[in-house]
Amino acid sequence: MAGNVLSFGGLKEGNGLDVKTESMGSDEIIVEVSVDSTESALAAEHGGAKRVELCASLTDGGISPSAGLIATVRQRVSIGLYVMIRPRAGDFCYTSDEFDAMQSDVRMAKQLGADGVVLGILEGDGNIDVPRTRVLVDLAKPLQTTYHRAFDMSADLLSSLNHVQETGADRILTSGGAPTAVEGTSNLRCLVEAAKRRVIVVACGGINHQNVRAVIEKTSVREIHVGLRTPVASPMRHRNRNISMGPTPRNEYQRFVVLEENVAQLVRAASARRI
Repeated sequence: MAGNVLSFGGLKEGNGLDVKTESMGSDEIIVEVSVDSTESALAAEHGGAKRVELCASLTDGGISPSAGLIATVRQRVSIGLYVMIRPRAGDFCYTSDEFDAMQSDVRMAKQLGADGVVLGILEGDGNIDVPRTRVLVDLAKPLQTTYHRAFDMSADLLSSLNHVQETGADRILTSGGAPTAVEGTSNLRCLVEAAKRRVIVVACGGINHQNVRAVIEKTSVREIHVGLRTPVASPMRHRNRNISMGPTPRNEYQRFVVLEENVAQLVRAASARRI
């Protein structure tokens, strides 16, 4: 919603007003970590995360992971496992064949023991594709469903919130239509108020241990989604620098993982209370 502002009860993004900080109560803050490997999923669990969002190709924003990866992660971790259902990178307006693939991936996630799925479909005009999203939500039941950041790419966040609720999805993953949750705090707060607990708003986008508490206090969200990816060098000693398997030269010799200590640091910060 580039250039748009949400407004509820005088709260507005970009007008210089601070969002009033209210008592957060004693409810637990749920931290979800996006991962693309068993190693990162284990690190998230050991660091105190309550849920992982399992994807492939996080450099492209995440697409559907393989059956083998889902099965392996399910065997190794006991925390919540939500599986990305996204047939390709790029936009969220899908062909009938791609929609068929998404249905197959939902069935596979259920069969392999996932606790939830993460998905999103838009129409060409930027509105939520309610009928097809509802098909996937119903197909996933009794698994939980998160409508991912296709929400942030929609034409109007307020209308999209209502439309996502119509689909029966349980959560919306959003930065408030801004590049980061910090920049979108006012809109996130408005979305939380408008949702009225009928759908859970999960804040995401650039959240780390330094800003997580401020995001929570300014928005009243109870669930946080983070990446926390750290680059690590490949163990390969032999390297062919004349060939690259992708558009980024020598990308084969670096990957990204989640570190347990980084998750633990963020979980502690999210749970801290300001005196």
